[in-house]
Amino acid sequence: MKKKSKVIPKSDTGWKGINPKTYKTTGTNFKDITRFSLLGEGEQEQDLNMQTRVFRVDKGGYSSLEYHRHPHSVMIIEGSGSVILGDEVIGLNTFDVVYISPETIHQFHADKGEPLSFLCVVDRYRDRPAIPDAAMLDEVMGNSEARTKAKL
Repeated sequence: MKKKSKVIPKSDTGWKGINPKTYKTTGTNFKDITRFSLLGEGEQEQDLNMQTRVFRVDKGGYSSLEYHRHPHSVMIIEGSGSVILGDEVIGLNTFDVVYISPETIHQFHADKGEPLSFLCVVDRYRDRPAIPDAAMLDEVMGNSEARTKAKL
């Protein structure tokens, strides 16, 4: 019987055998971000109830502004930047950990003059992200720094 366990070695450009994926194909509320799906999407990984991904945000880039019903577990693995969580903007450094609770508007920014990479673990079966509209942003964020920083 073939064992399913494995090691995915790191390479200079990502991980051996893992091709970077386009972050998203539609929308304009994200910039300069790449996704690496490490575990949970491949053959013989059906035993995993979660997906482990790495996102790399190039200097000056940002992830989509979104919210959803499922939680996220995130660890910053390279660089520094900031995250919008609801009506707050919080600075991030390497090895900081972020918990994103359900229904929380969030967006990651590589806004400290360097790329920002983060490991993100989510449930394998989850809802699709939703993009907040202007009325929701006004209700959640008001005139906060987060509202000014949010990229749609």
